[in-house]
Amino acid sequence: MMSTKLPIWLRFFLLVGVVIFAAGAGLLAYRYYTRPATLTVAVGSIDGEAAKAMSAIASELVSTNAPVRLKVIDSGTALEAANAFSAGKVDLAVVRGDVGDLSQAQAVVVVSHMVVLMIAPPGSPIDGIDGLKGHTIGVVGGAANAKIVDVLTKEYDLANAKVVFKNLALTDVRQAIQSKQVSALLVAIPLAEKYLALVRGFFQLDHKKVPVLIPIESAAAIAEAERAFESFDVPKGTLRGAPPVPDDDLTTLRTSLYLVAQKKLGTDLVTSLTQAIMRVRRDLLREQPIFAQITAPSTDQDAYLPLHPGAAAVYNSTTQSFMDEYGNWIYLTPMVLGGVATMLAAAWNFLGIGKSAPEGPLDSLYALARRIRKVNTDIELSDIEEEIDDILKAERVKSTAGDESAVDAVTLNVAAHRLESLIHDRRALLAKRPAVASAA
Repeated sequence: MMSTKLPIWLRFFLLVGVVIFAAGAGLLAYRYYTRPATLTVAVGSIDGEAAKAMSAIASELVSTNAPVRLKVIDSGTALEAANAFSAGKVDLAVVRGDVGDLSQAQAVVVVSHMVVLMIAPPGSPIDGIDGLKGHTIGVVGGAANAKIVDVLTKEYDLANAKVVFKNLALTDVRQAIQSKQVSALLVAIPLAEKYLALVRGFFQLDHKKVPVLIPIESAAAIAEAERAFESFDVPKGTLRGAPPVPDDDLTTLRTSLYLVAQKKLGTDLVTSLTQAIMRVRRDLLREQPIFAQITAPSTDQDAYLPLHPGAAAVYNSTTQSFMDEYGNWIYLTPMVLGGVATMLAAAWNFLGIGKSAPEGPLDSLYALARRIRKVNTDIELSDIEEEIDDILKAERVKSTAGDESAVDAVTLNVAAHRLESLIHDRRALLAKRPAVASAA
């Protein structure tokens, strides 16, 4: 039978092609696995500082070659950012706990805490919420503080006290105070120097003129009813040191500013995001101290805003290493592939594809029968007889040595006897040929 073995040059090129293909596939898989993921994040604030802060984080993620990147979308206000998130237009958002629909939100980090301050101008007789009766309060931040206005109105029955809340743009606050359009201000800001300086700038202050901070004494009761808020004591001298404003710790409300993620985002992706943010936070602290307020959200099961599982893995120190997560696959995959390869090889051998059966002694003897019928001289017949003797001798040696592949003597004798008959007949035919030729 003819061999189907490929030429060595073709096998060489096939092997080179397989190696190149495997290397290319491995490179593509590595590039795919290590490529950074880009997430969209909506952010908004009345002064634009929130978008600048997130842009700084996004730039730092790029410079440190973090596995996650951020595309910052400035929505203008905190309410618009929350609306974009609830509509599913973005992957992440920086939102206040008291603003917008957060039913699909899971916390990643606390960006800052927003402290509610009610402030009366210097010299004002208003020193408590009861003194606000019949007055107008300017609300800096407008719709973003609507929830605060609502809970204060309900708790202190401000509607019946004829207290009016008026939304003010940031640029109109000072003019509203000077013209006495408002008797007090309501703001929600982080207790950072940048924002405290902004509040001080609303008033004309000197050593004798100091603003009046109005306490929210029912803050604890409000926090019990509205979980987006918590009671908080503003430390003495926060707004001004000498003379101190407030002159003692002041009770008020506080809500948190969160970076939230959609529930559908993968655990590993959010884990990488959380680790990257907490890492770049340390690098950014030197330039912008406000980043010191970035902290971990509550990990309690009954927290107001549930923690994303990817972020929880970071804060609970349960993140898995590459070997922890994929170790079983690394160990089991070669075993599985080896078993599959063994089965395929067995099937290939069973089908006999690409293989020629080894030629045995009986095949050689049967092949001699075809030659005997075609020889034209007695010398060729003698050569064939010697070949028959050699085959029979080789099989006798194998049989004597106990080789199980040796053909039994009976079968060999039958085949040899048939060949001898063919040789005899062929000799007789060759012997008659000269006489036939002479007669012709």
